[in-house]
Amino acid sequence: MASKNKLERFAEMESFKNIFQPAIDSVKEADFELKGKWAEHFGNNHPIVLELGCGKGEYTIGLAKRYPEKNFIGMDIKGARIWKGAKQGEQEGITNACFIRTKIDFITQFFHKNEVSEIWCTFSDPQPKKPNKRLTSKVFVERYKQFLKKDGIIHLKTDSDLLMASTEEEISSNKYQELFKTWDLYGEGVYALNDEIRDILEIRTFYEDIWLKEGKTIKYIKFQVATVS
Repeated sequence: MASKNKLERFAEMESFKNIFQPAIDSVKEADFELKGKWAEHFGNNHPIVLELGCGKGEYTIGLAKRYPEKNFIGMDIKGARIWKGAKQGEQEGITNACFIRTKIDFITQFFHKNEVSEIWCTFSDPQPKKPNKRLTSKVFVERYKQFLKKDGIIHLKTDSDLLMASTEEEISSNKYQELFKTWDLYGEGVYALNDEIRDILEIRTFYEDIWLKEGKTIKYIKFQVATVS
């Protein structure tokens, strides 16, 4: 039954206008057709915000509804997960959010210099045995720098002590600018934030709710990096 449902979701996604599913081979060999043209896709020049490893798209959709003056793009390789966010976006007529089904390894094929204002890494895989695969590792940040605006921000929200600690180390060793951090977002940390940021962070993913019920603490950090000149 689960396999059948997955196939049905994949078939349904083909009809969605808010999801792009380029073949992996095509993005290995050439830039995606909308690279440098996302403003044309959205029909405006509003800031672009990415959610990497977006899963079911709760953040992508939640942020898009809260901030109509920005455009949001969720990226994940798992089509069965993206389906939920894409379907909600279609049903609710959310025009400032879309999704890309691809490997984040190829992210530079999708965005041009200065095209992105913010990046969210929400509960990404901490990759305990492959530190260079962590989405806040220097390997990935060097890719982000190719398309982030000069004042662009990277956000990490995680339940993983390992990922949080390694991100702190990356910020320190690479001299990124730390803007805010807390190791207990829903404890004392959240009260240090202004209302706007607190509102953003209280968008909760499916898995986040599960981890909170299990008593895990949620960590959050945001920082800036020097972009490619």
